[in-house]
Amino acid sequence: MPDARRAGRPRRTAPAKPDPSGPASSFVPDVPGDSQLPGDAVEVARVLGAWGVRGGLRLKPYAAQPQALLEARRWWLLADERAAPMAPTPQPRVLHVAEVRAQGDLVVARCRGLNDRDAAQALAGARVFLPRSGFPPTADDEFYWVDLIGLTVRNRADLLLGTVTQLIETGPHCVLCLQPAAADAPELLIPFVEAYVDRVDRAAGTIHVDWEPDA
Repeated sequence: MPDARRAGRPRRTAPAKPDPSGPASSFVPDVPGDSQLPGDAVEVARVLGAWGVRGGLRLKPYAAQPQALLEARRWWLLADERAAPMAPTPQPRVLHVAEVRAQGDLVVARCRGLNDRDAAQALAGARVFLPRSGFPPTADDEFYWVDLIGLTVRNRADLLLGTVTQLIETGPHCVLCLQPAAADAPELLIPFVEAYVDRVDRAAGTIHVDWEPDA
């Protein structure tokens, strides 16, 4: 599943997530007119449950460095699509962040209007979304994973190799996963490193690589 992680620069050495619109949710907005999910919404974390006794939340971010989540002051929530119907108690759709910080590989936060542990725990499993337009800017040779999903990949002979469906993090670098144009063709994997990636042209929606389909 794609998330807000940065793919970084292609190095010389080395959830697709569900549709952000998500399923129907039992959440209700806490501010009138504030409930519309942004059109460029990206799923960036899940709520694990309560943190402390005063309504704090523990979240598992999808990014190793979740700067967008830490800097945002509004989080949009949708119910866990895998969970049973949620309790009938009204729950916020938009959370307004009052305090947030990283704690190890988690994020902990306090939000306005969420003042007791039971209310916070009731949000466990909720999916957290942010607008892509609010992400911190990247360097010219850095890319958020979500920006690479859906791009076509062509080699130096201008042969269409496929479309990026997801990325895999292997430790030292990321790997592009491509669905070839032929539906019955096997998935193609290309390391996202300078040795193979010539350039990323986001405006044209294309990644140019030095790669042969039978490599």
